[in-house]
This record gives sequence, C-alpha cells and structure tokens, in this order.
Amino acid sequence: MTRASTAQRKLAALAAAALLGVAAASSAAHATPDPKAPKDFVALHDVDSTIIQEMRYYTEHDFMGVPVDGYKKPMCILTRPAAQALHKAQLGLLKEGYSLKVYDCYRPQRAVDHFVRWAKDLDDQRMKAEFYPRVDKTRLFADGYIAEKSGHSRGSTLDLTVVKLPARPTRPYEPGEKLTPCYGPKAERFPDNSLDMGTGFDCFDTLSHTDDPRIQGEQRANRDLLRDALGAQGFANLPEEWWHFTYKPERYPDTYFDFPVSKRSLTGR
Repeated sequence: MTRASTAQRKLAALAAAALLGVAAASSAAHATPDPKAPKDFVALHDVDSTIIQEMRYYTEHDFMGVPVDGYKKPMCILTRPAAQALHKAQLGLLKEGYSLKVYDCYRPQRAVDHFVRWAKDLDDQRMKAEFYPRVDKTRLFADGYIAEKSGHSRGSTLDLTVVKLPARPTRPYEPGEKLTPCYGPKAERFPDNSLDMGTGFDCFDTLSHTDDPRIQGEQRANRDLLRDALGAQGFANLPEEWWHFTYKPERYPDTYFDFPVSKRSLTGR
C-alpha cells in the first residue's frame, strides 16, 4: 500500500467520523424533552411522610416481571387535593394503629403503553403463576385487566393497602424465584406486610373484586377498613379491585399525562 492511499484512507475515516458526530449532535439537539407535571402535582412524601411506599412498577415484582417504562424513581406522585385527602385518611388510621401503604399512584401513559405491548405478547408469561394463574392471557383485554388508558394517568387514582403498625419489613422479590398464586392463603402468597385482603396486589382474578362474597371474616373486615377510611375522605373504590381508589372530584378528569415518575418532573418546571 502506498503512502498516498494510506493518507486517503485516513482522510476518509476522519470524514466518516465527523459525519457521525454531526448526526449524533443533530439527533441530540432534536430529542424531545420529557414533559413536566402541572404545578398542582406533588410528591406524596412531601405531604405525608408517614405513608409507606412500596412502588411495585419500579421493580421486577409486577405482573410483567420487569420495571415499567416511565418509573424513573420509586415515588408516589398525585394531584395535591388527592394527596391532602390521603393524608387525612392516614391520620385516622394512625390513631387506630395502622398505616396506609401505596403500591402505585400517578402512572404515565408510556407505562400503560408498556402494559399493552406486554399483553399482546402471548409468549411472555413469566409471571402468570403469581398474578393471573386462572386467566388465559388472551383474555386480559376482554376481561378488563389491561386497557389502553388508565385513570392513574390523570393523577388522582392510586393503588394501596393497610399495614398494621409497627410495620414489618417485606423481603425483596428475587427474579426467577418460585411463584405462588396471588389468591392463595396469605401464608402461601408472596410475603407482604399488608393486612390480609384475601389476595395480593394486582391479582388478576375475580376474588379481587372488593365485594366478592367468598371474602369473609377478617379479610372482609380488612377490605372494609380500607374502603371506609378512604371513602370518608372522598375516594371512590373500583369494584373490580379492592386496592384501587380515585379521589373525587378529579382535578383532571379528561387528561392523560405522560411525564415520568421522577423528582425532575415536579421540580424541573
């Protein structure tokens, strides 16, 4: 190879590298920044630091088995009126020796889109044995377990439970561990420091219906405790899910937000 051809190759490589750099810079310049939350959205911890937070969709312990798109921090975000009403419910429960524990609060639309993509992938059933043992995955849309829009994206809906104080720690989920049905006896379900509600959180099963007649005794009393405490502060329960509540009237009844779950979404306005 001559010196001339070597020089030409070097010049060509430099030119290609320069073009790649320009393309990358152009792509970064045109990247769409994440949307921010409206000013009346708050971090629940700033309104009530005593409410326990176990934000499931930030982890791999959910019905998909992977962290969900849009959950950049394990934090609960709500509209301020919903957070303030939740604080009032917590004050009443604390007097009785209990605490609220939230599993999910505001949910960005990109997370809902992630649910939809997962539900359409019939080959991915890694978490079936825990979260939907008795439901065929082909039925998730028809049976209402997955939808293309969620009230959580409007900012006044949350999933939660009640914990007896002092709260015992809940061990972390280990990916790949043996799964047990979410509707089994409490001692056989994945451990949770929640009161026994008859099923685990996000159990895709009719036993999760708040007033299912099979739920009796202590489990019925625990569901009623949660519903009564929240209902007194303006929260309405979704009959199909004992853990699901929406504060009424909603601040944004027709808006589905997509800002990520993160501190920056609140502070970076």
